[in-house]
Amino acid sequence: MTHQTRIRILLLGMLMALAATFAVTTWAQPMGGMGGGMDGMGMHGRHGGGMGGPEGMARHIDRMLDGLNATDAQRAQIRQIAQAAGADLRAQREASRGLRERAMQVFTAPTVDAAAAENLRQQMMAQHDQASRRMTQAMVDMARVLTPEQRAKLGERMKERAAIMKDRMERMQREHGGMRDRQMAPSASQPRQ
Repeated sequence: MTHQTRIRILLLGMLMALAATFAVTTWAQPMGGMGGGMDGMGMHGRHGGGMGGPEGMARHIDRMLDGLNATDAQRAQIRQIAQAAGADLRAQREASRGLRERAMQVFTAPTVDAAAAENLRQQMMAQHDQASRRMTQAMVDMARVLTPEQRAKLGERMKERAAIMKDRMERMQREHGGMRDRQMAPSASQPRQ
């Protein structure tokens, strides 16, 4: 493997790590840190801003628990778990901002330092792992607050949501895919090459 090939692979790995770090930061948006990563519990963030702080998060948790016959005590416990996880994830997001800035410095330098890029990639992956562990712990803690029957009912609701989202994505892909194909197809007035 040539030196250039290794640099290209390293750059690709770093870009993938940057993308993963961006995904983690969206989990820690102001809604309390439960963005995309908590979708399985019915807690998905909105594009660009979460749920609008603690009040929005509380409303979302209430909607998630509606129909499960959740007690006030269960609701309060789950809100507390979500708020604690959100605070932790926001702190992690702030720490990752410095790594992203350093990564941009590495990649915009006149000479790319492969060792520095690899070091940053490893740090970013460690942060991603830490955030993933925190999200998983929050989900486990929330699940323990619910009864087996409530979890089963929530699981059914999650399956229904997943099916709706899958249908929506397939429909959008068909609609936008067809539009893209029409845009890329040469029209009768354009000469073929």
